[in-house]
Amino acid sequence: MARATEQLRLDHRLIERVFHLNWGFIFLVCLPVAVGIATLYSAAGGSFDPWASRQLMRFGLGAVLMFIVALVDIKFWLRMAYIIYAIAFVLLLAVEIMGDIAMGAQRWIDVGFVQLQPSELMKIAFVLALARYFHGLPIEEIRRPVRLILPIGMIALPAGLVLKQPDLGTAALLSFGGATMLILAGIPLWILGLGFALVLGAMPIAWQFLHDYQRQRVFSFLDPESDPLGTGYHILQSKIALGSGGLTGKGYMQGSQSYLNFLPEKQTDFIFTMLAEEFGLVGSVGLLGLYILIIGAGLIIALRSRHQFGRLLAMGVASTFFFYAFINVAMVTGLVPVVGVPLPLISYGGSAMLTLMVGFGLILNVHIFREAQLSRRADGA
Repeated sequence: MARATEQLRLDHRLIERVFHLNWGFIFLVCLPVAVGIATLYSAAGGSFDPWASRQLMRFGLGAVLMFIVALVDIKFWLRMAYIIYAIAFVLLLAVEIMGDIAMGAQRWIDVGFVQLQPSELMKIAFVLALARYFHGLPIEEIRRPVRLILPIGMIALPAGLVLKQPDLGTAALLSFGGATMLILAGIPLWILGLGFALVLGAMPIAWQFLHDYQRQRVFSFLDPESDPLGTGYHILQSKIALGSGGLTGKGYMQGSQSYLNFLPEKQTDFIFTMLAEEFGLVGSVGLLGLYILIIGAGLIIALRSRHQFGRLLAMGVASTFFFYAFINVAMVTGLVPVVGVPLPLISYGGSAMLTLMVGFGLILNVHIFREAQLSRRADGA
């Protein structure tokens, strides 16, 4: 009898949590996914295979993970934050030993049904860990420089491993996301300025460690026409496609640059260019508007949280999503050098989709448990 009563209580809690899900936020997330699947259908010449069908399956799996993550008690994520970070870090180390090499980079681990990219998992894991760390500190402790040694190391170590793969784009995402978390946590501005000065001073040294192709990408960014058939080819074709879309675009499945295969990586890194060619400035701004709504909704959820862990967690995931979109769009429009960063929820890819859906699950979790009482102790009780 007691067991049946307890089961009824658990069922009631679960139903209550489902009822308190932010369905408006979920609807916003689904909109760019639908745009992405339609664009992948177009990229394959009017076929669901090979990209759109797989992306739809990955979104389905990601949606399941999102709901599971959202409905678990937030105290569980508080307790598990460091463990999840440690697992992601070990996977990054495993890439160095057993990772698969593709396109000249060693970034993936083959787990059978998916090519797992640990660096994608780290984007969420380190947000969790940093939110846990700063949740346990009063504001006066955060302002002590000695307290920043551990979180800076938690950012720098995985970023260094990712840079070694080499994956400059993801390393930049981790660095930008980590710096944002430090700012949100309330570190003194003079420490932020000092860190920025150190980064600028280290650039000439870092230049010596870049691979030849990475240096060439920087040169092509500065002058794409210096090698129009080589390293400058991607960005030149991207700009041609962007310009040819005009105000309203050439129409769905009517993009000449993509259908004549002039546009490289049209299903992954340069999918925004393909969308812009077909739907023009109107379609591009519409997609960016969706992104702004998702980010804004995430920030609103963060600000409504009554505990530091929830605020930092939701803001950290929202800022990670922002950097995904910003770097990709800036890359394909020629504002930054070409780096391997996908367009969130649009580009074809399993690890990025699953990672983002888990991140959105954490935002939903913060919304459900925004009134929870979380202590600063390690158990989160």
